[in-house]
Amino acid sequence: MKKLIILLTISTLSTSAMAEETSWFDRLKNLVGMGETKEQTVEIPSADGLVELLTSSLNVDTDQASGGMGAIFNYVKNNVSAEQFSQLAKSLPGVDGLVSQMPDVSKLSSGGGLGGLLDKAAQYSESLKSINDLKKQFEALGLKPEMVSSFISSAHGYLDSEQSQSAKQVFADGLGKLLG
Repeated sequence: MKKLIILLTISTLSTSAMAEETSWFDRLKNLVGMGETKEQTVEIPSADGLVELLTSSLNVDTDQASGGMGAIFNYVKNNVSAEQFSQLAKSLPGVDGLVSQMPDVSKLSSGGGLGGLLDKAAQYSESLKSINDLKKQFEALGLKPEMVSSFISSAHGYLDSEQSQSAKQVFADGLGKLLG
């Protein structure tokens, strides 16, 4: 009779509305080796995961995060071989989708001032043109050009896992001229 009361009490507590997701009974079963084992899943890095990280850590919206990373990945794409970028795209699914979301700024001009000087200088240097386009793309998204470094830093941190080392290396290689 005593066993029945204990069993009913345990059953009631573990199924009550106030029971936690992992009840004390489940924790007890786990402690003595009778609980279910949950497989730990390793999250595979993806472009969507990177966008989520940017929106939560940099206070930007999804369009800004996608467009900004698209612009950065386009810069990388233009500074590495097609084979390297293909390797990056395989390691980080969704990169091509991000590149397609970057704003088209080919017809925008910066006007006067420092932006105008950069436009003039970009006519004579492919590297300056790429940097100027990246600056304009961030501005078109409503982001300050200074945020480029925050995006890059966040992406580096996101790619700092065992599964994405090759993507991180290609990313760093492609940004070499920008950072360098």
